Amino acid sequence: MTKTSNKSLCIIWMLCISFCVNSQEIPLWKDLQPKTERLKEKIRITPSGDHVISNIHFPSIKPYLPDPAKATGIAVIVIPGGGHRELWIDHEGYNIASWLKEKGIAAFVLQYRLAKDSASTYTIDGEELGDVQQAIRMVRSRSKEWGIRNNKIGVMGFSAGGEIAGLACMRFNQNTLQNENIRPDFQALIYPGGILRLDAVDNAPPLFLLDGYQDRDDISKGLAELYLKYKQRGIPAELHIYSKAGHGFGVKTTTQGAVKAWLSRFYDWDY
Repeated sequence: MTKTSNKSLCIIWMLCISFCVNSQEIPLWKDLQPKTERLKEKIRITPSGDHVISNIHFPSIKPYLPDPAKATGIAVIVIPGGGHRELWIDHEGYNIASWLKEKGIAAFVLQYRLAKDSASTYTIDGEELGDVQQAIRMVRSRSKEWGIRNNKIGVMGFSAGGEIAGLACMRFNQNTLQNENIRPDFQALIYPGGILRLDAVDNAPPLFLLDGYQDRDDISKGLAELYLKYKQRGIPAELHIYSKAGHGFGVKTTTQGAVKAWLSRFYDWDY
């Protein structure tokens, strides 16, 4: 086989690996196996074309890995919201991950078990938080394989997803194995729910906060209060509140005004 054909085969192989990794969901827990048809995920499509997922019993991450030529070594676990009842997986998940990937940032969209889904036996502080922590474990354990720096793995959560992202940045000393590190290296909370539960703790990671002025008071005011808690502890924090935005904007092609460029503010963030 000639050197040229060897090189061509290598390129094709790398492209195939990249496609497979970026198109497949990876289960978080080996001991969770599908048992019945009733446990399959449910997907509904909204009038605007958004995919909304519920009935999640087998949590997973879906990798979006950048071209190695422009990879930064930074990774973000993207955690969609949906009131702990469902996941708005497009504008708070896949769209975010695609944008980050193009910027050279590895993104992993998390599908987690839902505490408030119909007949759910899961809890926010149990299975939901546990799924976030397991996602951090998995990304960190495979960081070399995926071209990620071990000290550049963060979380980005939206609405209900922001609540469990924030909890993961408070409780990184819980549910850990010996010598295990499940502390995110940075956190981005985008119009997070459960804001009154969140606090600044010792060694909390740097914080990026973003919301709309027209969001619910508990969130739009709560973000400013959480920023002050971080300021008082001397933990780096950055706060953005857009005057003409509300809740749930994520990344949509229909978004208008200054808030449509909010991801660039995150990209520029010097945490």
